[in-house]
Amino acid sequence: MSEPATEAATVTLTINGQEVDAAPGELVIAAAERHGTYIPRFCYHPRMRSVGMCRMCVVDIDTGRGASLQPACMIEVADGMVVDTTTETTKKAQDGVLELLLINHPLDCPVCDKGGECPLQDQTMAYGPGESRFVEQKVHFEKPIPVNDLVLLDRERCILCDRCTRFASEVAGDPLISFMDRAVGTQINTFPGQPFDSYFSGNTVQICPVGALTATPYRFRARPWDLSELESTCQTCSVGCRMGVQSSQNQVLRYLGVDVDAPSWGWLCDKGRFGFEAIDSDERLVEPVVRHEPTGDLVERRWSEALRAAASAISAADDPSRIAVLGGARLTNEDAYAWTKLAKGILGTDNVDCQLDDGLPAGAVLGAPRATIDDACRPGSTVLWLGPDPKEELPVLYLRLRHAIQEDGVRLVEVTPTATGLTELAAASVRCVPGTTAEVVEAILDGGSGEAAGDPDEVAAAARVLAETDAELTIAVGRPSLAEPPRAVVDALAVARGHRPRARLLSLLRRGNVHGALDMGMAPGVLPGRTSLDGGRERFAGEWPTVPASTGLDARGVLGAAAAGEVDVLVLLGADPIDDFPDRDLAERALAGAGRVVAVDLFLNESARLADVVLPAAGFAECDGTTTNLEGRVTTVSQAVTPTGTARSDWMIAAELARLLGADLGLESPEQIRAEIERLAPPHHGLGAALDAAGSEGAVVPVDGSAGHAEDLDVVLQEPPVEGGARDAYSLRLVCDRTLYDGGTALRAARSLAGLAGPAVLRMSPTDLDRLGVDDGTEVRLSSARRSRGVPVVRDPGLPRGAAALAVNQPGLAANELIDLGSPVTEVRVETQ
Repeated sequence: MSEPATEAATVTLTINGQEVDAAPGELVIAAAERHGTYIPRFCYHPRMRSVGMCRMCVVDIDTGRGASLQPACMIEVADGMVVDTTTETTKKAQDGVLELLLINHPLDCPVCDKGGECPLQDQTMAYGPGESRFVEQKVHFEKPIPVNDLVLLDRERCILCDRCTRFASEVAGDPLISFMDRAVGTQINTFPGQPFDSYFSGNTVQICPVGALTATPYRFRARPWDLSELESTCQTCSVGCRMGVQSSQNQVLRYLGVDVDAPSWGWLCDKGRFGFEAIDSDERLVEPVVRHEPTGDLVERRWSEALRAAASAISAADDPSRIAVLGGARLTNEDAYAWTKLAKGILGTDNVDCQLDDGLPAGAVLGAPRATIDDACRPGSTVLWLGPDPKEELPVLYLRLRHAIQEDGVRLVEVTPTATGLTELAAASVRCVPGTTAEVVEAILDGGSGEAAGDPDEVAAAARVLAETDAELTIAVGRPSLAEPPRAVVDALAVARGHRPRARLLSLLRRGNVHGALDMGMAPGVLPGRTSLDGGRERFAGEWPTVPASTGLDARGVLGAAAAGEVDVLVLLGADPIDDFPDRDLAERALAGAGRVVAVDLFLNESARLADVVLPAAGFAECDGTTTNLEGRVTTVSQAVTPTGTARSDWMIAAELARLLGADLGLESPEQIRAEIERLAPPHHGLGAALDAAGSEGAVVPVDGSAGHAEDLDVVLQEPPVEGGARDAYSLRLVCDRTLYDGGTALRAARSLAGLAGPAVLRMSPTDLDRLGVDDGTEVRLSSARRSRGVPVVRDPGLPRGAAALAVNQPGLAANELIDLGSPVTEVRVETQ
């Protein structure tokens, strides 16, 4: 009996006389490019399905039946195939394609934003006929027309390559731009009355091969030959998308996505792409300010005076335990290490937290085996989602998961209080009322038997999916609602890991470099390198002047102590507790009760306005360093421009404060700081060499015992769960989630993004709204134990009965005014007015 045939590992073909190897199923255009032969193209994009529309890539291909012109973007390689891109037939076809594409193209290269980096311009010069036989009048359209607030469309420039429409439909899942009309009148446009309302519209500008789609913030600002470019990493959220930062005359003018396999595939969300406008905002702090005692006003002072005022406040503290540092997720890894060394190694306080009670305990994040984005997206794997809506909080992770589910057979099981951007693609989706997440997860992993708080059919469907999954399970965990304490998610995670101990964790913490800050010890009970105080005490005691004796307070504990008058100095590192901490009442009382408040920030936000000393810090694109994303991948960030005004890097500020306090951090540059981290933090040993070797991909810091991980960091998962409390039949349980566009300080400072945040609305299930007898848009009175506020209400079928949802930090309503973190859940009542 003959052995069954197996698929060959490679196929051999000939391209322009050279024999090359390719993978089965690889397209001719990709195989040729990988071996150094560029085939011109317009519609082809390696991250989208091929459609063969432009015909620019036609080449002579012989599969054994004689050579013929075929589109290289549609033909898969085959053994013995012969490809020739240099024949006269090929050249004549390319001439003809370009001549036809230019019939109606306006040839306005001198005023087109794409001029100088336009594939149509370049390929016309390289492959075109040199002149056209067409002298007829060209088609004209009104120009430009806005397809949304960020993107403009010049329709007569469009060559109908279908790139933008495929991206919107296939990649983003927002099919809001499409072909319209027919024949010579065919055009790209949005549907009447429906703008291109997508979080990813800026990607269509970058992948457009002509100047048909242009970005409002960049239009007529510069030419590509005027720009300098450095590769960096986006810090808008924790996905860590690679980007090119382009600047001219010491001003950042554009961000472009850089296509690397990990983590972002070249995509950027619009908030990340257009957030550069905040860098040179008029609202940036340019000089230190100090509160003038007689008047109480903040007045500009020299750096020396402001630093002395900050150092004097710190040195006046009676005890290290009365000093606290909040924030740090905005910093680079090197900045975070410097501030950790100052706080824990010089001052001796462990009251340090880079999160504002909007994330998870450090032990839950640092102590579990970590998954990468590629692990979660691996074909055939399963993801248990216990987190927020990725489309709103981690947009490019949403794109990666969407592709993995649609194209690679990844199965997603959601257990969330609201529907997410991935709900329609999920293999199973379970809605759970706040306070019941752990109970629902337990029921699912028990096989769907017994009674649970979730819908029985939804729980059973989720149980069936997870029952078919063994080793290839990734648990994605974050904070789906800020109205619940982090313990609610930790309990659910503990249940999941108890049932599936081999599953790996993908953290969904959203702040830019929160994972790097945690890794650098900016959390209570942790030292740099994901080491507990006890586990790393001996190593760090030999290098630092001191190490805290016991675990300090987290953000909630710090603010509670400050409100009680037990904090002499509160340092805010890019933190705004009043707007960002879930309990606004506690944050306001804390800032009022702290002895002295020192803020290090880019803007004078709500909390910084109450500080005694505010020091201007260098922001993104103004300093060098490294950053760590949600999968533990370390990549570089680059300085493209000088800091605004007299702003300084955060590590410099920490070093200066240490000097004024009579100590020496021994840190003189980001490179020197990185070397000290490598020396003292075992997981970072050899990281510099790994970064040099990996380039744009970065290097993932390992998490295992051999890398110096302290097992007792995982102890937080062994604590007893918190009960959700009894249900009140007359109340709803509040869900507070986030949207991509909100009232955040940096977003408000970016001119093109400032107006994109929607008004605050209360979302409720249709069942609850019908019970109240109110219609969409009706103003209702929303009351919690803290406050009452008026807010319009809308129907949301993605919410379970008994829950009501608000987006935090939205114009018109501060949702954190309603939250009481002292309760396991926040109960609210809705009344008609």
